[in-house]
Amino acid sequence: MSGPAPLLPFQPATMSTAQLAAVSYLARYAGRTHVLYSFQLRQWFAWCEGNGLDPLVGIQRAHVELYIRQLGDRGLMDSSVVTTMHAVRGYFRFAHIDGLIPADPAVYAPLPKIDRDESRTQGLDRLELIRFLQVAQTITVHHGALAFLLGINALRASEAAAVRIEDYADTLRGYRVLHLVGKGNKPATMPLTVPVLRVLEACRGERTSGRLVLRPVSGRPIDRRDAYRMVTRIAKTAGIPRHTSPHSLRHAGDHQRPRRRRPATRRPDPGPTRRPQNHRALRPRPRQPDGTP
Repeated sequence: MSGPAPLLPFQPATMSTAQLAAVSYLARYAGRTHVLYSFQLRQWFAWCEGNGLDPLVGIQRAHVELYIRQLGDRGLMDSSVVTTMHAVRGYFRFAHIDGLIPADPAVYAPLPKIDRDESRTQGLDRLELIRFLQVAQTITVHHGALAFLLGINALRASEAAAVRIEDYADTLRGYRVLHLVGKGNKPATMPLTVPVLRVLEACRGERTSGRLVLRPVSGRPIDRRDAYRMVTRIAKTAGIPRHTSPHSLRHAGDHQRPRRRRPATRRPDPGPTRRPQNHRALRPRPRQPDGTP
């Protein structure tokens, strides 16, 4: 049996209704989200083709529930099953909104329940963060720059990997600032402290443009997977016993980052000024020209 029909490129003359609905749904996303949702829909299309089903027309809630069970039988965690169903549920929701199907078969399909009360990611404490930053600088300048971007500026792994030399060349009110594009393509500007700037300059060396953090051996720009591997190596060298990831450093950067000065305390409002009842009696009485009161 041939593989699943491609969702892209856009060829309306040869596409089915299910493929046109998929292209219409994916058009609203860009970047990594577009890549992830395209992969999730390709999995759904492949499962439907393997079971002789149309990916859109004639799908019932039972089909969606069987697909969810199949994801769990593959060994995926409950959180991964829920993430994999994001694109499939959105696909049917917008197909129903556009009038391509009479009802949404995935809206009432139960998903595994995930306990989100506590995060399993543990940030480093103050001493562990200091040791992590010190050890990172002893490995290579690229490890040091990545460690400071993650642990002090609390960047995500993809954000730290995408930092370019030109991104921190501007000065704002006497401070060097870093321009970046965060999650959801949201631009952000953050100041760089002197220790962070010193490490970034050591990593830059004589370069004037291009990506800042490179792979030490090949000299190619790193990606988020390289950032994970570099963080794991630093944590192992530093002797940190538990699992450490870039997200752990993001927690540490948010909660353990040293503050340069204490926040200003606001004094309680004393309210309107009240004069004593005898304030007029306390004033010196005027005297006559001859000196008598």
